[in-house]
Amino acid sequence: MNSLQFPRHGDKENSAFFEEYLVKLLEERDAMGLTAMVHEIDALMITVDPGHSVKYVAELCFMTSYHYLVTLESESHWTHVLRIDLDSPDLLVREVKDPNLRGIFRSLNEIYPVGARKPNSRYMGEIIRVNNLHDVVKLQQEREFRFFTQDEVRKLELPGNLAVSKPSPYTHNIVAYLERKPDEMRVYSLGVSRVDAALQMAYEAAKRLQEKLNFADLLLPIDHLATRVYSQNREVAILEYLSWSSYYFWGAYNIFDQNSSTNVTKSAHGLPESKSPAKVFTANNTPYFVNHLEKLPSPTETFVRNYGPRLHHIAVAVRDGERDGLEHIEFAVNAIASQGKGFLLDVIGSREEGLKQIFSNASEHSSLIVEYVQRFGDFQGFFTKENVAVLTEAAGREEGVKSGASLG
Repeated sequence: MNSLQFPRHGDKENSAFFEEYLVKLLEERDAMGLTAMVHEIDALMITVDPGHSVKYVAELCFMTSYHYLVTLESESHWTHVLRIDLDSPDLLVREVKDPNLRGIFRSLNEIYPVGARKPNSRYMGEIIRVNNLHDVVKLQQEREFRFFTQDEVRKLELPGNLAVSKPSPYTHNIVAYLERKPDEMRVYSLGVSRVDAALQMAYEAAKRLQEKLNFADLLLPIDHLATRVYSQNREVAILEYLSWSSYYFWGAYNIFDQNSSTNVTKSAHGLPESKSPAKVFTANNTPYFVNHLEKLPSPTETFVRNYGPRLHHIAVAVRDGERDGLEHIEFAVNAIASQGKGFLLDVIGSREEGLKQIFSNASEHSSLIVEYVQRFGDFQGFFTKENVAVLTEAAGREEGVKSGASLG
């Protein structure tokens, strides 16, 4: 493997520290065999507050191509497994049974003014497939990366067949490893498995509605995952994730209009985003405490100050083409909006620019935004600079309203 063979995109200038350690870390990762042993994202983990999982699963099954598969019940949690197929990541939606239950993931929310309003609602992190769990963990521990003990994993009621990292100091996300051969089924060793009647009913209703509105076949798997971090943590968050994963640094663009940058990492195994979504990191160019001097916009840093470092949105790809005289993205968005789901703005972009994009309103259950993206022809990028500036501004307006001026 050569994780440094890929062309660099973008115009964002990085520090000498970043450029030096990007090379050192990826060369080391390749030489140790970690790049060859660590593969695609197998699943995404999301947790919600008590009483929210049925509605959230219904929302996801309507707004995406996911299907409800099964519920894993443990002492303090329900974990609902959603799946498209074995060529794209699962979603694990985890619900806390007791609203008074306290734990490490709740504490990551409670120190932030808006995040604390939904103390159990957050994106947790990714489960990544590996060849040999013991060897990967041993090598990562030699590099000073830390994991929960198996006893701690049991107490947290996470699947017992995972090796789970401690939360990142930069993104507050965890990374978990699952040993699995490519042709083996994904199995999560947790609790008692059953099909929940309420979940199944909500799922079936969502899929019937998709079919009625004639857009189910237009939605593809997840395209990318976008995390927002503090300005000073941009480079280290990227380098840390590259160290945990087998991703490489695709590049970064400076979004001057919104005083931020968008930074993209992708699978070094050359996997399509549908199988292993790109990981995007967004951060302010300047910290919040100079904004009153520089008079610069600060939607990204304001989000992090209000919610904490966390995943901001999940992007779903839309099949290229037209239906009833509309681009597929516009047809799908119109159908979803007809059922009361709000969007932050109109669809932006064009065929000439290579893609169209739109952000939904944040989910009341997970606080996550769903982005829809339709690429035209052979366009390979994730955004245009103009599009991402408009999207960032729109998200910042909504988050500002939610947080209230006193929390900015």
